[in-house]
Amino acid sequence: MNIIAENYKFAPLEETEQAVTIIKDAEAEIAKITGTPITLIAYEKTEKE
Repeated sequence: MNIIAENYKFAPLEETEQAVTIIKDAEAEIAKITGTPITLIAYEKTEKE
């Protein structure tokens, strides 16, 4: 798999506990549906285009 993320950077969620909780809950629900562990990655769009 080739992921190109020139216009994105990792979203700084260290101080956003609610967002992290939502992502973890979504990972768990998707894993239940698919039967496979899932990892979601949060990016934010940069101004660079």
